[in-house]
Amino acid sequence: MPTPARLSTIYRTAFVTGASTGLGRAFTEMLLAEGVRVWGTARSASRLASMAYTPGFSALVLDLTDGAEAERTMRAAAESAGGFDLVINNAGFGVFGDFAATDFSVWAAQLQVMLVNTARLAHVALADWRARGRTGALVNISSLAAEFPLPFQSAYNMTKAGLTALNESLMIETAGSGIVILDVRPGDYRTEFEGAVQRPPGPETPAMKRAWAAFARLMRSGPAPAHAAQALRRALWRRRSGTVRCGRFFQAVIAPFVARFGSLGLKRRIQARYFDL
Repeated sequence: MPTPARLSTIYRTAFVTGASTGLGRAFTEMLLAEGVRVWGTARSASRLASMAYTPGFSALVLDLTDGAEAERTMRAAAESAGGFDLVINNAGFGVFGDFAATDFSVWAAQLQVMLVNTARLAHVALADWRARGRTGALVNISSLAAEFPLPFQSAYNMTKAGLTALNESLMIETAGSGIVILDVRPGDYRTEFEGAVQRPPGPETPAMKRAWAAFARLMRSGPAPAHAAQALRRALWRRRSGTVRCGRFFQAVIAPFVARFGSLGLKRRIQARYFDL
């Protein structure tokens, strides 16, 4: 199939959560450059102020802590847009802490926002396409953390593994329907994510300090977010469901190869060394 000049020949409208910063901002800017109309969300209007007057962009306030309200916001936006051709569930946040030493409500809140409520928006997208008798592309942003868990970020790892499992399930359920499901697994990118990670109060062990230093160093030295946007662009052009790993070469190519053909023990030793543990 010939590659279209712009993605807007395939996708006219898109819904992107977490569009104000990081990967979400890069996805949004790429889609706008491709001529796609984007409805982008953030927790507050102020976070989208710099994009408010961008041609083709509609700013939406959507807070995933309230799943029911987030669903209502998405449904209203879909009605305004006449339906979305592309939905990108990107919004999320990190929490760094010892699992047992941190109050469980912290982990429960992250699971609710990043897994349960994100799945809720995926459900809205698929149900809307079915009701309208149309197809589209659903992109749930997982992470390489689903395969290589980040130390002291247990709930983040759980949410991303859960999203990957959801994506795999939906690929099976939608096979032959024309709907595209993309499981995008980014590695470390040079975004504001590291600076925004929540760190609940409490003592930090030497292992935690070393792991955090390694995590921060890797984030700050990663590729620019536009790299991930181009990986997504190529996947959307292909118009077929699948997994998209992206990031620095070691994370996106070498590590998954070793994990596939090496032993689980080797994988764990490499991860420990990677984070100075």
